[in-house]
Amino acid sequence: MRKEVLIGGFGGQGVILSSVILGRAAAVYEGLYSVQTQAYGPQSRGGASKAEVVISDELIDYPKALNPDYAVLLSQQAYEKYLSLVKEGGIVIVEKDLIPNRNEELEKNFRVHAIPFTKLAEESTGLSLTMNILTLGFLVKLTGIVSEEAIEKAVLDSIPKGTEHLNLKALKKGFELGEKALKGEV
Repeated sequence: MRKEVLIGGFGGQGVILSSVILGRAAAVYEGLYSVQTQAYGPQSRGGASKAEVVISDELIDYPKALNPDYAVLLSQQAYEKYLSLVKEGGIVIVEKDLIPNRNEELEKNFRVHAIPFTKLAEESTGLSLTMNILTLGFLVKLTGIVSEEAIEKAVLDSIPKGTEHLNLKALKKGFELGEKALKGEV
């Protein structure tokens, strides 16, 4: 079982942190093998950012995502650059409000979930910055790539002290949205 996840967006959206949390959930709390890689533009905020997580029950011989099973695309630039890399039939999660120009023809090759994650994070926690954690909850619930318990522990290990309540609230909102998506309600 080798699963590849690509997360793309712009600096400041928590792309790298999300991938680190996912990799930690798999390796530390699920007992799987996991490798996380990242690439980002020269700016700390606003530049292009991409992270990949490879998760397997066997040793990982190549650390990069070759044909991602899942993609989380949080900006127009990431959408345009990475959508075509996703495995045919793969799951693509799109930040609906930040990707206004979508390619419906190309999207037919994937199972696409376009949701306004930033807006929902702001509504549920009061902070748009929790969008990455909400999106991670959605990905986990939708795909089962790691357990909810594992991702929750990894989130608590990785976030700044004092923000636990807000981040767990965002994560649970992501689980809730993922459950609705599984039922075809969103």
